[in-house]
Amino acid sequence: MTDARDPIALAQALIRCPSVTPEEGGALVLLSGLLKDAGFETHIETFREEGTPDVANLYARIGTEEPVLLLAGHTDVVPPGDLANWSSGPFDGEIRDGILYGRGAVDMKGGIAAMMAAALRYRDGGGTGSIAFLITGDEEGPSINGTPKILKWAEDKGETFAHCLLAEPSSRNRIGDEIKIGRRGSLSGQITVHGVQGHVAYPKQAHNPIKPLMAILSALVRPLDYGTPHFERSNLEITSVDVGNETTNIIPAKATARFNVRFNDAHTLDSLKALLTDRIERAVEGVRYELDFLRGSSSSFIAEPGAFVDMITGSIEAETGDRPVLSTGGGTSDARYIKDHCPVVELGLTNATMHKIDEQVPVDDLELLTRVYMRVIERYFAKAEAAKASEPVVESTRLAQISAEGDLEAALEAALNAEAERREDAAEAAAEALDRSRA
Repeated sequence: MTDARDPIALAQALIRCPSVTPEEGGALVLLSGLLKDAGFETHIETFREEGTPDVANLYARIGTEEPVLLLAGHTDVVPPGDLANWSSGPFDGEIRDGILYGRGAVDMKGGIAAMMAAALRYRDGGGTGSIAFLITGDEEGPSINGTPKILKWAEDKGETFAHCLLAEPSSRNRIGDEIKIGRRGSLSGQITVHGVQGHVAYPKQAHNPIKPLMAILSALVRPLDYGTPHFERSNLEITSVDVGNETTNIIPAKATARFNVRFNDAHTLDSLKALLTDRIERAVEGVRYELDFLRGSSSSFIAEPGAFVDMITGSIEAETGDRPVLSTGGGTSDARYIKDHCPVVELGLTNATMHKIDEQVPVDDLELLTRVYMRVIERYFAKAEAAKASEPVVESTRLAQISAEGDLEAALEAALNAEAERREDAAEAAAEALDRSRA
């Protein structure tokens, strides 16, 4: 049986589950069983939507009190490619010279193994607090039946999260040299310009759509901004231009281009769409075109530097001696969905070999990352316990204040009553004296 407290053995076992998106491959079943044995309540939920593959997702939790620390990741992996190019089977989980090889070793079965080992070691050591795992099988795919739906499922059951640690491979050259405290937004679009097909020798009888499309693309690639405090400049890349023309003597009837924008917090999705639309209108006024923004867009977000980020950077420094760079670069991740439920920070293995042939991770890195995760968990719940411990003191202080305020109010009321009685007695005495003088 796999030892869930050993990140190396657990990473090997996960790699041996061929969970290429959207296949579960046995990975979630393995994790669910190990977490259940450790006292977690576990659920494997499969979601479906027309036109997309069914996807299994795992949710597990231990503890009933607040706050809840969410540990998240994905077990699905990209295809291995040509098997002949691998030095060992991509799903063998082989260790050679202190290096673990296999698809998902870095992205992100190794990170999940370290995260689970840390959580269980923490609990075995008497640690308390509520920990939840949210593991999807649809991060490398369309991301429709994965994290967004298991989050909605959890929300409908009343589950709430205070913070999230995501096991994305964020490190560059060594464990913890970089963490991601946010991500740029992503917006994809397609432009189709309509013309009139004709013979190239008779251009006046046709209308070439490529020329206005070139004007549109020139307008779109102009700078969108100049960066913000936590983000680099937004960037638009043209990813394809197609006219479907196999000959050189025909002016095409239409021309299509696709683009993607990775944008910072100077824009929202709506404001960016409006900006791009305006640029197109100005570039080709009067030309017939269609602009479609494609499914899968996401907004930029950031976990503002503060107590949670400091806790993570401090844990990394305690284990490695170095403080990490706080980054918002790179592509998208499931953090774009989690950020709608709680602040999320990404911390994981080095990312140099993810998605590559012979994806690999040093086994020492798995142990080091496990120790970093465990420090984060320990500090997180130590702070939570300290906050709870201070509550009775605060309450007692407030009660004493209320009591003092009550005593003061009672004393003031007594003084006012005494003054009123004194004045009433004086008035009665004056009245009596007046009556006697008249008599």
